[in-house]
Amino acid sequence: MELHTRNEVAGVELARTDLMSRAQAGDGEAFRALTEPHRRELQVHCYRMLGSFQDAEDALQDTMLAAWRGLERFDGRASLRTWLYRIATNRCLDALRSARRRPAKQWDIPGIEPPEPTGLGEIHWLEPYPDVLLDGAISVPLGPEARYEQTESISLAFVTALQILPPRQLAVLILRDVLGFHANEVAGMLDSSVESVKSALKRARASLQDRRPTDGREPPPASDSPSEDAIVAKFVRAWESADLDALVALLTDDVFMSMPPMPFEYEGRDVVARFCASIFRAGRRFDLVPTRANGQPAFGAYLRASDGISHGIGLYVLTLTGDRICALTRFENSVFPSFGLPRSLLSP
Repeated sequence: MELHTRNEVAGVELARTDLMSRAQAGDGEAFRALTEPHRRELQVHCYRMLGSFQDAEDALQDTMLAAWRGLERFDGRASLRTWLYRIATNRCLDALRSARRRPAKQWDIPGIEPPEPTGLGEIHWLEPYPDVLLDGAISVPLGPEARYEQTESISLAFVTALQILPPRQLAVLILRDVLGFHANEVAGMLDSSVESVKSALKRARASLQDRRPTDGREPPPASDSPSEDAIVAKFVRAWESADLDALVALLTDDVFMSMPPMPFEYEGRDVVARFCASIFRAGRRFDLVPTRANGQPAFGAYLRASDGISHGIGLYVLTLTGDRICALTRFENSVFPSFGLPRSLLSP
């Protein structure tokens, strides 16, 4: 049995070596066979660094192009996966330093006068990540020094908090605490010293701790569990029927609402209730189509029209704690294609 296993391992290594030789000689199919198993996790890595699904897609394409062009220089001293992470991380750092960010937008919902926001958000380029693309991307083996659960590290709250970090600290924290690479591996990826990596990580952890949600919150219910389903069903009934009292009963006292790329933020049950009341008072009624984003319940929101057609106006993502909603994030309908959502549908 042991000999059989060793033979299997040797066979796999021989096949991988053959693929590498062919890829380095210019065989595109061999290159795709080598890199495709890492593609989805690299996309998630780029998303964590950039906070934008579209920017992550662009960075991933740049990574694959750079890997293809530079494959002949791959010497095997590090694993192919580590080499690809090095390229992806540096492509993301280039993107962060170029400061090509989606600009903030002004309020653009006609016929509605919102209450005064309690704050103006800085991370207006934030976009959601479709759960359907997470399959196989957050179940990869992590290094021994990873500190975060993979589901937590893709949540909107975590990704938003990451965006306030300086680029180098951001890269170090993700590579060390999320993915579990050793300090010397990270130093090699960033052309830095181990001491510099440790210093950046210490500062990043302190900054992130200051910006994370309040400690002591109940954890969210498990995905697709009866508990989550119950909260989601109550939210859908309240929102589709414009039942403000039922909606408010689902919110925590410190509930937080944001709507990137518009910078308006509302914190606290009373002001969020006033915001939702301004929507419902305008006579706007919605149909909600369920989906999932960032490991969280989400909905395509469709505004009903008199012609019997509901038009997609945005994507809502819920953040849950216990049996309550502690955050509601609204994104524009430009994210619909990533979720496979139609632009419009027939009203029920």
